[in-house]
Amino acid sequence: MSKQLLLGDEAIAQGALDAGLSGVYAYPGTPSTEITEYIQGSPETTERKIHSRWASNEKTAMEAALGMSFVGKRALVCMKHVGMNVAADCFINAAITGVNGGMVVLAADDPSMHSSQNEQDSRFYGDFALIPMLEPSNQQEAYDMTYHGFRFSEETGEPILMRIVTRLAHSRAGVERAKILPQNPLSISKDPRQFILLPGNARKRYQVLVDKQAEFIYASENSIYNKYTDGPNKKLGVIACGIGYNYLMENYPEGCEHPVLKIGQYPLPKKQLEQLVDSCDEVLVLEDGQPFVEKQLRGYLNRGIKVKGRMDGTLPYAGELTPDTVAQALGKESASTFETPDLVEMRPPALCEGCGHRDVYTAFTEVLREEYPEHKVFSDIGCYTLGANAPFNAINSCVDMGASITMAKGAADGGLYPSVSVIGDSTFTHSGMTGLLDCVNENSNVTIVISDNETTAMTGGQDSAGTGKIEAICAGLGVDPEHIRVVVPLKKNYEDMKQIFRDELNHKGVSVIIPRRECIQTLARKKRKK
Repeated sequence: MSKQLLLGDEAIAQGALDAGLSGVYAYPGTPSTEITEYIQGSPETTERKIHSRWASNEKTAMEAALGMSFVGKRALVCMKHVGMNVAADCFINAAITGVNGGMVVLAADDPSMHSSQNEQDSRFYGDFALIPMLEPSNQQEAYDMTYHGFRFSEETGEPILMRIVTRLAHSRAGVERAKILPQNPLSISKDPRQFILLPGNARKRYQVLVDKQAEFIYASENSIYNKYTDGPNKKLGVIACGIGYNYLMENYPEGCEHPVLKIGQYPLPKKQLEQLVDSCDEVLVLEDGQPFVEKQLRGYLNRGIKVKGRMDGTLPYAGELTPDTVAQALGKESASTFETPDLVEMRPPALCEGCGHRDVYTAFTEVLREEYPEHKVFSDIGCYTLGANAPFNAINSCVDMGASITMAKGAADGGLYPSVSVIGDSTFTHSGMTGLLDCVNENSNVTIVISDNETTAMTGGQDSAGTGKIEAICAGLGVDPEHIRVVVPLKKNYEDMKQIFRDELNHKGVSVIIPRRECIQTLARKKRKK
């Protein structure tokens, strides 16, 4: 087949398409977004009628993918690491129901938090769910693991978690494609109660999962992605997971002098681990993310061997793995000794010039600071989070998707007035609606600003599930229509905006203000297309 130059994300997408994919389900989130976008833009998607529309959030994506698996089709569900928290309810239970059609769950982790609010390692989710995991070290493996992952899922009867990191997702390499497979035919599980997790049946299904654990370890021990390579210098053995193997080999272009166990499939291959531990005086664990393998290794084999890595300070505990930190851990000199000149200043991210969020913050902060000095503003995940920075300095929190409304409610419950929430349109339909329902049910004294730019702007302008529906959703949840106010955030409307903010801040109950103006980036793209 043809060889293509692909991002890691694109290699995963192409691997899924070539494996007979019937649907991809996802919510945009860097560094996973490009997987779904690639599938959406592929001619094969239209020709083969592959589902590729964005879901409202990661939980709905996971559940829809499980539904597609229920009818025997192959489904891919993609999210960034914090999206795993949203999808966790269905994800954990899907391990107990098992699958019918193959299902690959792709989690894209973001070590060093390039565009995230935490540094989380999704391998802990796979271990918690007791399912097999795959972790590619390069783009070819990303393609191959996805391509074969659906078959592996069907063979084991379980969803497969595939974990990548930012550097792999957003770097390119040549990828050799395999034979294009047809989509699975429609089929139903032979077990009519497989997906019914009533307690009596759930206990049986969980025992089935537990009984598979030895099979999963055997699969890891015989996996082509777990490779033991001997070396003459046995003072140190190296375990290199995923992209950590690439960083190791960058430091040993002619081959590593130490025994190396490359890990790309989990659970951990016990046979190879024992071989490495029995051969070496010490073990160094190279893994991008948290010390997932290192923690297991310290108690897994019940040996007295010294284990080095993030936990003992050999590698930094926080931040992504790099070839330089690996070199230092190996006692080699790092080639990168460049220092940043004093004249170079860090440029923090900022809202685009002309962005509607700017006008929102300028208007309502003027009112709040002049008339309500005790105010607090709870914000959310999106472009508008940059309101925390100068010149606005307008928000007091940013925790997780949808938390702005519920935190504002809790603060109001505690006596804070005024308690203000700022949330975007896409985040509102992702996980803000239930918080608004709580506010309505208790008639909480909160003012909620849904800053609507009619897109999911922060991740590149994907469709927003709430476009054209925000007012109807708020009214349907029970907000008094008199206190659902829509404004156009422009300088010419400043005085009107400020008066609307005053009116709703003075209202003792739930108010929703919707400043609506299309994102200037998506608007510019539309004009260029025309």
